[in-house]
Amino acid sequence: MAETCVKLADFLEGVNKLGIAGHVRPDGDCVGSCMGLYLYVTENYPNIETHVYMEKSKENFDYIKAMDKVENTINDTDFDLFIAVDLSDMDRMAVAGEEFKKAKKTLCIDHHISNTKFGMVNVVVPDASSASEVLYDMLEEDKISHDTATAIYSGIVFDSGVFKYESTSEHTMNIAGKLMSRGVDFQTIIDEGFYEKSYVQNQILGRALLESILLLDGKCIFSAVNESEMIFYGVSPNEMGGIVEQLRLTAGVDVAIFMYEIAHMEYKVSLRSKKYVDCNKVAGYFGGGGHVRAAGCILKGTEHDVVNNLLIHIEQQLKEKGIL
Repeated sequence: MAETCVKLADFLEGVNKLGIAGHVRPDGDCVGSCMGLYLYVTENYPNIETHVYMEKSKENFDYIKAMDKVENTINDTDFDLFIAVDLSDMDRMAVAGEEFKKAKKTLCIDHHISNTKFGMVNVVVPDASSASEVLYDMLEEDKISHDTATAIYSGIVFDSGVFKYESTSEHTMNIAGKLMSRGVDFQTIIDEGFYEKSYVQNQILGRALLESILLLDGKCIFSAVNESEMIFYGVSPNEMGGIVEQLRLTAGVDVAIFMYEIAHMEYKVSLRSKKYVDCNKVAGYFGGGGHVRAAGCILKGTEHDVVNNLLIHIEQQLKEKGIL
């Protein structure tokens, strides 16, 4: 993957007030890219008043510096520049949507193939491993501190599946090596940012695996957690990460479906595939999106209605590939 020739410095000229925002339910790439950008600007452009807006993220990203500076509500106005990071659609912006629209200039930094190009300027690289990778290519390498490197490395690790997803390229690994040269504690980042789970997270993971079902001649695996089960185990939506990936690793399976209830008969759906199913195409049909091998959407109906609607499109793709 060729690096982008667009540089952040070009957008910061004449900027006195900057806003940064990510998507709802921030994951590792959202946190890593937003905080990497925030740290880079505050360290190298101290005269710019910089605000970063995100919903509350998982506690295991607290090792990233300045997480206490994240604002969960917006009280500021009149931004010279507002940057959306790791955000494919304006409707998924958390906290700061209205002020983004009012800003003098807007920039979107992303890697989702489903990106709607909602910024005045859009730096979108669909074959990049992560928004954090796209961001790195926009920065001046010699100005990237240890703290900024830690945030960006975290984002790359998360969205590349610890460098195993097909979006991982030679360029991704070269960036990772350069970030490691800044002294990032990569073992802790991988353990705490990707693998480490709380006790209740392990419990709900066990429940999801135990209740999983093989479908489409074993080529698809499905599991769901309803609202009452989440209440029973005391888990929040932010703590449901990693379940769909564990399902995907089941031998013989090409695509995994995991969903959890976010309101009565309304489900957050995550899709992951290995080789044949285009998850973005499936999710996109229902108004969602993401990547070829990882995507999501929100669907209403009974649990059976939701999975049956998804299976129609998954089955069609598997048949077209001659897998069924």
